[in-house]
Amino acid sequence: MGHGDLERALAVEPAGEGRWRTVASPDYESANGTFGGLTAALALGAIVRTADAAARPASLTVDYLDRIEPGCDVELHAHRVGGGRSVGFWRCEVLDATSGKPLALASAVLAERRDTDGHVDIAMPVAPPPEGIEVVEAAPGPMGERTTVRPVHGYPPFDRPDTRSLAWVHETSGRPVDHLQLAYLSDPRAPRSFSWSAGPRPSATLTMSIWFHATDEELAQVGDDHLLSEAFGTGGAQGTSEEHLRLWSRQGALLASSVQLCW
Repeated sequence: MGHGDLERALAVEPAGEGRWRTVASPDYESANGTFGGLTAALALGAIVRTADAAARPASLTVDYLDRIEPGCDVELHAHRVGGGRSVGFWRCEVLDATSGKPLALASAVLAERRDTDGHVDIAMPVAPPPEGIEVVEAAPGPMGERTTVRPVHGYPPFDRPDTRSLAWVHETSGRPVDHLQLAYLSDPRAPRSFSWSAGPRPSATLTMSIWFHATDEELAQVGDDHLLSEAFGTGGAQGTSEEHLRLWSRQGALLASSVQLCW
């Protein structure tokens, strides 16, 4: 594992206006094919590369249509749907480059993030520093070897009285955290359905939405440090489970929040 692992996995080649090609990296394979966080980061990267460099991600939603086989050739088609001078609405299709089959569909809002007044109505949970906590892998497979979890609460995730968990998460390549990495780190956690189960059960993300709160200065403070991942479920029944996530920096900044629906 090295500094370039994630950078290589996120690298794309231009294939036309708003079109990019890459390979779904086997280094980030998870239980159900290519890790969903990597797919989210690739889609956002294609949008950001196609868009005006002054714009910053404000939100991202990814619908996972089909399994992405590790090692397969992937095309990303990004285009602007609408918006004005300060806000743009974008879409990205993730396709199997050989068959043209749709694999994922992403939509994003990009904005010129100006300094304004603001508020944060929630507080960062109290947690001991990550250095003193034993590491567990985020998931089975190569992706789990490259993404570590240092659990504070809610681990192991089985037979629990509630669905809450708190853990320090870290992508191990040494790549500084940016919006693409916030998208990546919005996904590695145990499905909330494990909480009311005696052990693992099959689960897959259907759709994930992320809201980016971090300023450039807050991201610069993070570097490649651990992030505190605060997760909880709101309900699960009839084959689906809704799950919420907040990502905090060690300095106490709310960097991103997320909701996903799992099957």
